[in-house]
Amino acid sequence: MMDLPFLTPLLRRPCPRPATLLPSALLPSALLPSALLPSALLKATALELAVLAGHVLLYPTGMYPTSMCPTGVTGERRTTPLPSTPHTAPPDATAPAGTPVLPADGDEHPPVVLLHGFIDNRSVFVLLRRSLARHGWRHLESLNYSPLTCDIRTAAELLGRHVEEICARTGHHEVDIVGHSLGGLIARYYVQRLGGDQRVRTLITLGTPHGGTAVAPLASAHPIVRQMRTGSAPIEELRRPAPGCRTRFVSFWSELDRVIVPAEAACIDHPDLDAQNVRVTGIGHLALPVHPAVAAAVRQALESREPTAEANGTAGAA
Repeated sequence: MMDLPFLTPLLRRPCPRPATLLPSALLPSALLPSALLPSALLKATALELAVLAGHVLLYPTGMYPTSMCPTGVTGERRTTPLPSTPHTAPPDATAPAGTPVLPADGDEHPPVVLLHGFIDNRSVFVLLRRSLARHGWRHLESLNYSPLTCDIRTAAELLGRHVEEICARTGHHEVDIVGHSLGGLIARYYVQRLGGDQRVRTLITLGTPHGGTAVAPLASAHPIVRQMRTGSAPIEELRRPAPGCRTRFVSFWSELDRVIVPAEAACIDHPDLDAQNVRVTGIGHLALPVHPAVAAAVRQALESREPTAEANGTAGAA
């Protein structure tokens, strides 16, 4: 038996803004010590290797269709035609003032856009997508961007075009985005620097280098990896003022993340942003988008628009 990872509030530095925990109703009940046991790193490493092996098997299922442009952002194959006009429902004269208007298909959840990390594809979100679908999300969009993409800004612009297409097709005026690693950085750039806050209600990031990362110097031969490093131009642009940004941010980070160095660089620290940093203990970088405890917390973050309650971290047995 092994301990499941658990979520705990970030109550100390180095993340300057305190983070709170998503309500603990979805989490197991046994309390775990605040200090990590030596065995936790071994368990996390074993889990990372298992996730990597499974992902290698699933990777071909998320490859680009051969007809797609290799340098753009692509979505999934579709077998149903796109509507000629958005499905925006007309206002109901009998409804009380302020009642939200749902799209014609009656789906109360905005579409969720899933954006993978560097040298990856949409297959990384197979389990999270399945979890969301089981809990009532109807519009789930797993996007691919090419490993040939060399600029975060360009990828963010392409993401914006895809978000516009999703809104037009579904009749929703907003989307939610879940981004893993580099995917979260691309989505944040779109939201914060390209006006994407008008379309993105909630942005959830999983192990995203918001403050840059010092890992993998050899990989810096790739331009987009250099842009993820501390002090790069895109990272510095995200430090600029963003007054009036409407998007809510929830950033999940792990103390055992060996891709984000230091691990706390996955926290969002910006005075103009409505940001919440949630610490995940016991798992590493690759496990963040596939672990059921994280999936439950992601669902809860997508369902909630209110500040989440502070609580102690918990863990349970696998």
